[in-house]
Amino acid sequence: MVAADSSEAHARVGLGEVLVQWCRLGCIGFGGPPTHIALLRDLCVDRKQWLDASEFEDAIAACNLLPGPASTQLAIFCAWSIAGPVGAVVGGAAFIVPGLVVILGLAAVFLAASPSLWVLGAGAGAGAAVAAVALHAGTGLIPASWTRTHAHTRWVAYAFAGGIAAATIGPWLIVVLLGCGAIELGLRQFGTTGRLGMHASPVLFVAAAAVPVGGVLALVWVAFKVGALAYGGGFVIIPLMQHDAVQHYHWMTNSQFLDAVALGQITPGPVVQTVAVVGYAAAGIAGGLLAALVAFSPSFVFVLGGARHFQTLRENPAARAFLDGAGPAAIGAIIGVAIPLALALGQAWQLAVLGGAALSLLALRRSVVLTLLIAAIIGIIIVQLGAPLP
Repeated sequence: MVAADSSEAHARVGLGEVLVQWCRLGCIGFGGPPTHIALLRDLCVDRKQWLDASEFEDAIAACNLLPGPASTQLAIFCAWSIAGPVGAVVGGAAFIVPGLVVILGLAAVFLAASPSLWVLGAGAGAGAAVAAVALHAGTGLIPASWTRTHAHTRWVAYAFAGGIAAATIGPWLIVVLLGCGAIELGLRQFGTTGRLGMHASPVLFVAAAAVPVGGVLALVWVAFKVGALAYGGGFVIIPLMQHDAVQHYHWMTNSQFLDAVALGQITPGPVVQTVAVVGYAAAGIAGGLLAALVAFSPSFVFVLGGARHFQTLRENPAARAFLDGAGPAAIGAIIGVAIPLALALGQAWQLAVLGGAALSLLALRRSVVLTLLIAAIIGIIIVQLGAPLP
């Protein structure tokens, strides 16, 4: 179990060891949350035996109840468990920074004023495959979520609502996620008490709907939505950012946004690093660093402030009920976002690349990183042969 005194129940590990090990994970963590969880389990449970298996599994479940990037929160929690609060900060930063450095470097290349033809081809090819990656990510989450619920009709309704919202009203997706969670919570409480107890704070709905005018505050708000209000992480952040980054604030074009999503998938560490590319497009290196800081800060706050209560959170019926509504909506949103991503493609040859990526991921079961790299190479070749760019 995730005991209340977990961080004191294990032998203290030196900060140097935490820095080295979590930096290594941040450098080799290609493949998103499943890879991160496997690497953390191998390090903390199997090899070093800093945590026992049941505590690790309970930590995964607790992190999945929190908004924001769950695998990043798990990395922070594991560091907290063995090295206390300072260790959590050191471990979390070491896990995030390697990928952040890489993705900001790539952002400088792909978002340059006059990028070379091969860069444009690679971006167009990899960007064309992103919709297939979203579909693959969403469908992969369905079995576990479907098995966990007993209200399958409501599960379908929540997933449908999330999918429609992601495909049509992306920037308002947060309201739909919170609404589905609140509805399920209200229905559960009505069923047990006879009273409809809606405890979702109206402040959250007002905050979700608020849109700053522009400038630095706008970038901070977009990053904050990614880190503090988005259940499901990963591709759930795409509709939250796409409308703001492309249509509302015009920080980047649709093609550049697809490049940003692809870069978040092929670089190591958290896929939420995509927000750093959006920040770079808005305000250069400083904007990228600011967006990353704002997006990841809530994860540190959640773990440092609540790690001692993770077991209580996991067993809390209200938290479980809320996630049983917001979770399916997030899965639907991940699948639904494939529609605007596909519609953003500007050339016929990109649709062919998209079809090939879907075949690779859904039928041949190839990895996301490999599929995106192959799509990028195909894009380079096609553009060098004279095909038009989007």
